[in-house]
Amino acid sequence: MKQKVTTKAVIQHDNKILLLRRKGGRPSIRGLYELPGGRVHMNQQPEDAVQHALRIHAGVAVEHVHLKDVLSFLDPDDRELQYVLVVYEATLKPTDRTIELSEEYDKYVWKRMGDIQQNKLTQSTLQVLGLQDVPFGTSTPQKIETQNDDSNTSISRADIFTDGGSRGNPGPSASGFVVLNERSEIISEGGAYLGITTNDVAEYQAVYLGLVRAQEIGVRIVSFKLDSQLVANQMNGIYDIKSPDLAIISNRIKELMKKFDKVTFTHVRREYNTLADGVVNKILDSREQQNNTG
Repeated sequence: MKQKVTTKAVIQHDNKILLLRRKGGRPSIRGLYELPGGRVHMNQQPEDAVQHALRIHAGVAVEHVHLKDVLSFLDPDDRELQYVLVVYEATLKPTDRTIELSEEYDKYVWKRMGDIQQNKLTQSTLQVLGLQDVPFGTSTPQKIETQNDDSNTSISRADIFTDGGSRGNPGPSASGFVVLNERSEIISEGGAYLGITTNDVAEYQAVYLGLVRAQEIGVRIVSFKLDSQLVANQMNGIYDIKSPDLAIISNRIKELMKKFDKVTFTHVRREYNTLADGVVNKILDSREQQNNTG
């Protein structure tokens, strides 16, 4: 499966959202409205890409951009092509609100959410605006709590084993975590089904979910144990993060880490990470069974 990273901008003015109508393109988008945006090219940051796309396709400059979400979207015209949508909220400069369209678009409108006709929007725009179910979002995964979860537990120090798996890479993916106290007793475990994404995204998402759970039960010092050498080295600052979608989740993890006294990351061999691996497989097996019976 191929993957492309692209940006989308939610621009509001007077409680209305800017939408551009596609002049041509693939059958699934031709003649439909979408949020402005553009592809992230090699060695380009998503924030730079979205600002460049707004200048090219709408002729506007933004005053502020703020990360809103990251979604995964399968191209309806090519099921082997997956888009990672990096979504920003953008504010235009007060003196720069005249829209000048590129040749890819033939019309623009400002619409209130309640006035938007869903059959006039592209599928990706429906997902970004929350008008259609989203199979995967890096900020809001479908959380699945499993057994051995004591909601009343509160400890100051914990080891958290995490794992992520993708059957296909990219393919159906899940993240899992297991929290152990200082006596190596399991006090919580959980995870998330992520939809279609990559193994690396699932590994990062597992760390994020584990850290969220640690905060919920009052842990102050966290020691992560994971079998992804890539994630361990990137979180320890040994490797640079070049993938835009991984950078988004990594930044979210680093923001959450500020609420703890200490967070460390240690790479362990796969055979020492069977607990978290078991959670991942349980989630993926459950989803596969649902799909087969549904």
